[in-house]
Amino acid sequence: MARVALVTGGTRGIGLAISLALKEQGRTVIANYANNDEAAAAFKAEHGIDVAKFNVASFEDCEKGIAKVVEEHGKIEILVNNAGITRDGTLVKMRRDMWDAVIDTNLGSCYNTSKLTFEGMRDAKFGRIVNIGSLNGQAGQYGQVNYAAAKSGIHGFTKALALEGARFGITVNALAPGYVDTEMVRAVPAEVLKKIVAKIPVGRIGHAEDIARGVAFLTSEDAGFITGSTISINGGMFMY
Repeated sequence: MARVALVTGGTRGIGLAISLALKEQGRTVIANYANNDEAAAAFKAEHGIDVAKFNVASFEDCEKGIAKVVEEHGKIEILVNNAGITRDGTLVKMRRDMWDAVIDTNLGSCYNTSKLTFEGMRDAKFGRIVNIGSLNGQAGQYGQVNYAAAKSGIHGFTKALALEGARFGITVNALAPGYVDTEMVRAVPAEVLKKIVAKIPVGRIGHAEDIARGVAFLTSEDAGFITGSTISINGGMFMY
């Protein structure tokens, strides 16, 4: 029977590419989304991947959403924590709600979803958790103290949970993407983007598929001896 994989934020951008890569591996993929019902329905119709609407920042919402996924598809053995938002601003201008929204969505969601799937993985003696961090969680970024803190927290969360899961056949790893061709990056002014690309040794920004291939490998049966790692996929922009 195909292993069940849940991808948070799985209908757009990097998450969409991850969902497709896992489907290609033969997984039963469920793509989580937060708000846009019309876009989610179009995604499901186009790609034949089931969707699940719940707010990953809310433990109660995750409880209900994940319980429904398990009821309909079986225990989740592969979890990709990809959902994330930005609320940028320098610390002087950053309101507490901007801080809370990013920490709760980007980092708190990793606790919520991992907490609610870990026991099932432990019982199955198999689990793959991949958390999507960021270059900016490793190197920092001006105007993103909330985002950088959340993504840096993901890297620490990954290492600690990897220690808990190792003896149960559960691996926990993180990927740290650099600049990837998503809606957020495409919104950057051309001159600014040109300067960013100039700092990337391979000479281009990443594609969502670059990240998805990393997830596909780390969630495979072949990756059982890799755990607690953060793999940078950034074209050499930051080497850590």
